[in-house]
Amino acid sequence: MTTPAHLDWLVDTGQRLKTADGVEIEVWELQHVDDSTVLSAWAKHFREHYVDDDMLKKLVEGTGKTAGQFLVDTKFPDEKAAPGPSVRSGDFAEILVADYIEYKLGYWCPRQLRYDQKWNRNESTKGCDVLGFQFVKDGGVDPNDELFVFESKASMSGNKPINRLQDAVADSGKDVLREATTLNALKQRFLERGDTAPALKVQRFQDIADRPFKRISGAAAILNSPLYDETLISQTTTAGHVNATNLKLIVIRGEALMDLVNALYARAANEA
Repeated sequence: MTTPAHLDWLVDTGQRLKTADGVEIEVWELQHVDDSTVLSAWAKHFREHYVDDDMLKKLVEGTGKTAGQFLVDTKFPDEKAAPGPSVRSGDFAEILVADYIEYKLGYWCPRQLRYDQKWNRNESTKGCDVLGFQFVKDGGVDPNDELFVFESKASMSGNKPINRLQDAVADSGKDVLREATTLNALKQRFLERGDTAPALKVQRFQDIADRPFKRISGAAAILNSPLYDETLISQTTTAGHVNATNLKLIVIRGEALMDLVNALYARAANEA
């Protein structure tokens, strides 16, 4: 598995915070720079969450639009009109977290199917934000297989820090209610595409009573650096979370993140 070059910019700072109830919070930093080669590859990777390039060519036919116009008008959340900007930042955060658990932690993380059939480009996709799967043995069933369900929240604009990690923890606690429908939707999409093997990998996690596995929960806050407030983040509590003993917490901070998000969408359209 080749790691995309932009993941070199996602760096573990080594800093660890503690929640109010003593749970460790990892602090990562997105140290992006103006490297056109890396940004172009990232834009393609990002674009293909919404529509792969082969399908894009077919969808553009008959519309009278260029590929870039089609993406901006039909697939990508709006840059300026609400709620487009918040959907953009939310999608970016989810995709970055998916990259993190796939390429940094080594989980299988199918996520393109989450974005490519949005009925409304300016709405967030329903269900669990990010699913990761890890198997002790491919094709087998082991009680140590892991289902990683991650919730992400972003704050990339404004001047006042808010505790988005606490928001992510709160929504993560609701994932147990969304898990079954999210797994079913993912399995169905694979079956509709004729992809039986990945559908069966998802199916392995649909009956924990008969086929036990480890359920890991995660909560992430993706923050523009001026909105990163250690004191506020450390007020987070995991009390009452249904999977508090298997809960991973991370914060990803970065400079000018909304500018990066908009530039990435623009490049994804312009280079299609």
